[in-house]
Amino acid sequence: MHFSNDDALAYMKHVKVNDRRYRWPTRPVIAVCIDGSHPGYVEQAVAAGAAPFLARVLEEGAFLEAEGVVPTFTNPNNLSIVTGTPPAVHGICGNYFFDRESGEEVMMNDPRYLRAPTILKAFHDAGAGVAVVTAKDKLRLLLCDGLDFRSDGALGFSAEKADEATLAGNGIENVPDLVGMEVPPVYSAELSEFVLAAAVRLMETRRPDVTYLSTTDYIQHKHAPGTPVANAFYAMMDGYFDRLDRLGCTVALTADHGMNAKHGAGGEPNVIYLQDLLDGWYGIGEVRVILPITDPYVVHHGALGSYATIYLDSERLAGAMTRLAAVDGVGEVLTREDACARFELPPDRVGDIVVLSEQDVTLGSGVAKHDLSGLSEPLRSHGGLFEQKVPFILNRPVTGLDPAKRLRNFSLFDVALNHVE
Repeated sequence: MHFSNDDALAYMKHVKVNDRRYRWPTRPVIAVCIDGSHPGYVEQAVAAGAAPFLARVLEEGAFLEAEGVVPTFTNPNNLSIVTGTPPAVHGICGNYFFDRESGEEVMMNDPRYLRAPTILKAFHDAGAGVAVVTAKDKLRLLLCDGLDFRSDGALGFSAEKADEATLAGNGIENVPDLVGMEVPPVYSAELSEFVLAAAVRLMETRRPDVTYLSTTDYIQHKHAPGTPVANAFYAMMDGYFDRLDRLGCTVALTADHGMNAKHGAGGEPNVIYLQDLLDGWYGIGEVRVILPITDPYVVHHGALGSYATIYLDSERLAGAMTRLAAVDGVGEVLTREDACARFELPPDRVGDIVVLSEQDVTLGSGVAKHDLSGLSEPLRSHGGLFEQKVPFILNRPVTGLDPAKRLRNFSLFDVALNHVE
């Protein structure tokens, strides 16, 4: 399999998708979502001398900050980045939601929930070589939606299940042999390293035109910016970014969300158990709490985040909002309409009330529903307004950005393709 954009350049200079136009890449573009990366992680690693490539980018490239989408969870932000749109357009408003049509609580991992085509699909349809590599398998189907692996120009796989990749299902096989690494444990820093090592090998052997990489936030959930483990993790990534830069790529980095400590002085998790609270007010079975952070990988956060939605009868709405707003640790309580307008969310997939916690607090369901035995370090998590700020870094200078316009993480492809000379 060989990726080339020579033929495509002859007839296509731009690709249009979701009301945005993207220039055809003149060099390979690598877009990276560093899961859970508050800007402080990068800043502290650079200050400690652990990230010499990023230190050089600080002087020679673009070293900016942007805002992710709320809720600041993995699925909504990754899909925003690859569609160039907020969740109101692409439809993915959490890792988990209550499907009103089916009456079931489900993971939002299935492409049937996606309402907009991806930038990756648009370039693939136009003849570009496209590659997708994720750490966890939960994102793979959504990110690879519309890619035809029977063609000679698309591949997509997860580090978690790299040894299961096939030509028919992923456009590639024998991935561990190509990368030169065994498949790492899902709860490890090495899972992210596998993603970056795979990108280097793909660039050396197949040179896709457009590549999207998504790592895991295992380290950020356990270690604060500037700690030895965090700096070592960013040093590892820095080395791979440098190799991709030396291979002639435009390297564009952002994050899906930041990360904050969510525990007390003694290390105990700060949690408001909303379902228990509401059951006490209105009775069991009268109100439903949904935690959109929920996914198959709960060991490092116990399904505790800083954003929740609540479903209840309309006559209880005003009273419940008043009572919730008075709870210590609750930051904001919004109606569905106000939350969807403010955060650009799809109204049919959001509860009647949206609750956001304070910076150091998380929102849970019921005490009995959360297994916190896997928390080996004090809880760090995300989901609310305080994890919205993310890094936005390119290894080349950018031009033409409006300084008065709010920069979003989902403009990453726009900047990398349209604002890099």
